[in-house]
Amino acid sequence: MKKQAAIIGGGVIGGGWAARFLLNGWDVRVFDPDPEAERKIGEVLANARRSLPGLGNMALPEEGRLSFHADLSEACAGASWVQESVPERLDIKHKVYAQLADCVAAEAVIGSSTSGYKPSELQAGMANAHQIVVTHPFNPVYLLPLIELVSTEANSADVIATAKEVISGIGMYPLHLKKEIDAHIADRFLEAVWREALWLINDGIATTEEIDNAIRYGFGIRWAQMGLFETYRVAGGEAGMRHFIAQFGPCLSWPWTKLMDVPELTDELVDAIADQSDAQSGMHSIRELERIRDDNLVGMMRALGANDWGAGALQNAHDKTLRAGAGIVGHVDDIADLSQPVLTLHRVVPLDWLDYNGHMTESRYLQAFADSTDRFMEMIGCDADYIASGGSYFTAETHIRHLDEVHAGAKITVRTQVILGEGKKMHLWHEMCEGARVLATGEHMLLHVDLATRRAAPPAAQVEAALVKIATAHASLPAPEGLGRAVGAPR
Repeated sequence: MKKQAAIIGGGVIGGGWAARFLLNGWDVRVFDPDPEAERKIGEVLANARRSLPGLGNMALPEEGRLSFHADLSEACAGASWVQESVPERLDIKHKVYAQLADCVAAEAVIGSSTSGYKPSELQAGMANAHQIVVTHPFNPVYLLPLIELVSTEANSADVIATAKEVISGIGMYPLHLKKEIDAHIADRFLEAVWREALWLINDGIATTEEIDNAIRYGFGIRWAQMGLFETYRVAGGEAGMRHFIAQFGPCLSWPWTKLMDVPELTDELVDAIADQSDAQSGMHSIRELERIRDDNLVGMMRALGANDWGAGALQNAHDKTLRAGAGIVGHVDDIADLSQPVLTLHRVVPLDWLDYNGHMTESRYLQAFADSTDRFMEMIGCDADYIASGGSYFTAETHIRHLDEVHAGAKITVRTQVILGEGKKMHLWHEMCEGARVLATGEHMLLHVDLATRRAAPPAAQVEAALVKIATAHASLPAPEGLGRAVGAPR
């Protein structure tokens, strides 16, 4: 049975939540009296479908079903998660929670997207206080993984554990604040930067574009991958954080910033900010800016994933969960049917795999097949630990046939057949498909190598045994069409 989430309030944040749940396989039921809610969420969902599936290296589950409901209780029927994203007015939120008490299952979690209210304020006087927690996201919710999960003593350990499990299960990171505070953690930093930015404009020091450039060309990139304290630890050199504080701590007493004050938002200051912002970005529509933002975020997080770092490491962990759900096994002994080619790749073509013609570039076909080979090697026990011990397989020859084009967002699979697996040799045949459509084939000949001598050598007994096990099972399969075919030969 599909998991079900209810989204109460379908603005930018509510729409982002809806997309995050939907694209991770949940059915989503939306309640929002705005007659434009369906259109607005549809536009957010279109951007999410374009970017989120290509963030990781595994295909997401089949998309859930989206429905819109005019009645709150109807929207919440059967929901195990309710996400409240109504306007930041406590009276409105309390009115919603009172209605939810009559229609939401007792074991369901009610999360609030609030950026300012503490959970104790949300829970006050509510019969369902034990279910209500703060789950504050960041825009775009469908890409940025941080969720500030804030609880109180009214919340049981089970509610908190369920909240963490659900948030992690849709590829996000639950940062659990066990002690509540106004504006939680992240927005307090944002407010400090925002106040100082307003002063810099008010005093004629910098424009909106100059301030944005100071962030995106400098510390913003550092913060994206290491945060604040780890960045400063590195800045302290070999002596580390203590040296950094000793060196830069005294400047905290200097009157550099105006963080305890905020300029009056006069009409003149508001006009200056708005005019500068128009000059900076007015040539793009909001939808265009969202797509540019999404492309940049996906590219940065994928780069972080290559080093298994920061938000990229979180996505890699989510990929492992998706891999298991897709049926890609960890070892040959876990393969249910050895008589058929083995599923070694199940992913979506990301935006950065496209060439100037708008389809997947040739090098990415090779990458997909190389990833499939790596996954197969892990299945027979040639994993990171084995390679560290001194043995691995090197590719000696590759032959790729490009049979059809494929575009961004396409869900592709690769299945691998062992043509030969004995001694030092491993001969693999990969077939890449989108559904039933064959896109390409890859034929790889590999030799097992002793990494100390860099010469061909027999694999360890357990690796060879696993390879032979699959090769023997695949021996009865017909030879693939195109096996061993030379370039230019008829199909």
